[in-house]
Amino acid sequence: MTLEMHTAPDSASLPSGRPSQAPGPLEAGDPAHYLNRELSWLEFNARVLAEAASPDVPLYERLKFLSIFFSNLDEFFMVRVAGLQAQIHRTISEIAADGMTPSEQLVAISQRAHALVESAYKTWNADIVPSLHRAGVRIVRPEELEPAELAALDERFRTDIFPILTPLAIDPGHPFPHLRNKSINLGIMFSREHEGEEPGFGVIQVPPMLSRLMRVKVEGSRRAFVLLEDVIARHVKEFFPVSRLRGTYPFRVTRNWDLEIDEEEGEDLLETIQAELRRRDRGNAVRVEIGVGGGVNTSVQRLCRALGIDSSTDVYRVTGPLSIADLVAVVGDDERRELRDEPFTPQMPAPFRDVEDLFAVIRERDVLLHHPYESFDPVVEFVSRAADDPNVLAIKQTLYRTGGDSPIVKALARAAENGKQVTAIVELKARFDEASNIQWARTLEQSGAQVIYGLLGLKTHVKALLVVRREKDKLRRYVHLSTGNYNPTTARLYTDVGLFTANREIGEDVTSLFNLLTGYSAPPKWNRLVVAPLGLHESILGLIAREAEHARAGRKAEIVAQMNALVDVDVIDALYAASQAGVDIRLFVRGVCCLRPGIPGLSERIHVRALIDRFLEHKRVFRFANGGSEELYMSSADWMPRNFHRRVEVLVPLLDAAVKARAEDMLATLASDTAKTWELNADGSYTRVPLPAGAPLVRSQYRFIELARERVKQADSLSRGGRFHIFQLAHGPDEDSRRKNGKKKKGGATHS
Repeated sequence: MTLEMHTAPDSASLPSGRPSQAPGPLEAGDPAHYLNRELSWLEFNARVLAEAASPDVPLYERLKFLSIFFSNLDEFFMVRVAGLQAQIHRTISEIAADGMTPSEQLVAISQRAHALVESAYKTWNADIVPSLHRAGVRIVRPEELEPAELAALDERFRTDIFPILTPLAIDPGHPFPHLRNKSINLGIMFSREHEGEEPGFGVIQVPPMLSRLMRVKVEGSRRAFVLLEDVIARHVKEFFPVSRLRGTYPFRVTRNWDLEIDEEEGEDLLETIQAELRRRDRGNAVRVEIGVGGGVNTSVQRLCRALGIDSSTDVYRVTGPLSIADLVAVVGDDERRELRDEPFTPQMPAPFRDVEDLFAVIRERDVLLHHPYESFDPVVEFVSRAADDPNVLAIKQTLYRTGGDSPIVKALARAAENGKQVTAIVELKARFDEASNIQWARTLEQSGAQVIYGLLGLKTHVKALLVVRREKDKLRRYVHLSTGNYNPTTARLYTDVGLFTANREIGEDVTSLFNLLTGYSAPPKWNRLVVAPLGLHESILGLIAREAEHARAGRKAEIVAQMNALVDVDVIDALYAASQAGVDIRLFVRGVCCLRPGIPGLSERIHVRALIDRFLEHKRVFRFANGGSEELYMSSADWMPRNFHRRVEVLVPLLDAAVKARAEDMLATLASDTAKTWELNADGSYTRVPLPAGAPLVRSQYRFIELARERVKQADSLSRGGRFHIFQLAHGPDEDSRRKNGKKKKGGATHS
């Protein structure tokens, strides 16, 4: 990656899309106060690309980050760019908070995205490919093979590939075919028989059901591959034998992939979504990528006309293979440790090690789990044991993205078959997971579970699990609330927190939450939880305003918040007002951030950082100093309009003193990171956080790995010594000393 990508560009090419201005007095809605959401997201993806280009990252992990960069970009075009284009086609002009029209945003997006794609291919060609070659991994073209190996490859083509292919000549009698989203195709130019006729054009679709990577033997390499499209291109003459070929090139089409669902018109939401999924692949084209080949210049305009896209902004000519995200498979089964991150197994949380009665542990004290450093297994085991426990009467759970073959779905189905009252709130509209969710929703229904598809017009994004158990002639509620999905796979890849509690007030609130989701019955008041869209927005604004009042009164005032995205204009304005009142604000926003920090007179007390590392930062944790009586919260919601107004979300207060201390330590450790953290500048660019002179390099995610291992060692030591203490095992080695010393230690803040 080039240096320009890391430093603030000049005002003509700011990520905001507009020249930087020094904002005057706070005026709500002033476009100069906000960064553009779409361009901010592209800067997030630039930070992902920076990991792919970093020499400090192991080679195979760099290839992984490059794959993530391209996968992210696909989704961005399929949803965000497609949405902007749809506004233009429908003559709708929604002005962004920063004042940009849809057309202006599309131009700015194209400029930045083209620059990023160019940088990505420079990283691929100049860095990743030579490094793979040195590691004995090669992707070669067919003509680079030895004669015997090439002959064997040609034979494979004739027997395994040729019968599947269908060449399509484009002429008045053969219209341009519909090409599937993200499919790779070969464009073929050939001369007509008569002089002066427009050159002919044909298409061969690369079969998606075949492996794109064909294994071959290359001397001196551990493993070598040729690309399926290159093999097909080698044999193009066999499909057009009477034509004079002028060139062949690969291209790839990206389409609008968002669903358009009118929930009020559809009588059955499940059937409506199934119908939309069948139509999804016919969405409008939003981008075409063109690979290296001959005949491109003479046919690109024709291709663009056929696809209905703008050749000046929506065509991406690349200098390497299309869909690099597919190529991470070249190292899929190569386990050489020096080429990958240090192996790490999530640790079993101390309170749940060798414990028969999980319910007793949760009755004793709230337990906060930190994934992926601590295992997700206790959550799966909790549902599984509840399914088989004769004293459990009911299980209620929200399911957003559980993944395929989910052990949690199996446990819920078993619980229903065991005669328990099982209610699953399944979000069918979880983008790109719709088909999977429909499949296991039907599985749950067949087992006898009550499956509810959420509230009309709202996505159910809250992560909640309620178990009702009979104990000594009374009912007790056990609750798990989380910032992440009930998905064992992503729980090993994303950083999230989950809270187990038997707190009576929270249990009552979670019961009310499920009643809201199934029967539209909200309680007169909530005990502890704050629920969107029934007041979460107002509560966040109130918490921020309260800090401003403390600051004006000379009391301790500080906000520390970690989230994935900060977009909501009202919240941004409230943070600006708090900064002007004297509140110190530290924000850790992994992705999109529309707030401009560090502007004199507006946001000089606000600092925004973003961390990109081995695991995807996904948790939402918030701390408010509150004049010295600090409050900490976790949430399923980012600070975005959709989370406040169009989703069911919860804000959960952390009530247990040790749980609060641990959450505060998480934020402190995150703040101490000097290895993988970026600072947001007022103009929307990001720069790496510099390492202070003489200070140790701190990598927060690896510090969390160390802490998880230390807790396991301490648990084993306590167990061997016969001094089992649930408090210590639940919250690690530092909390007891904290209580004895009467002060809090900023865990991890000073450790490398």
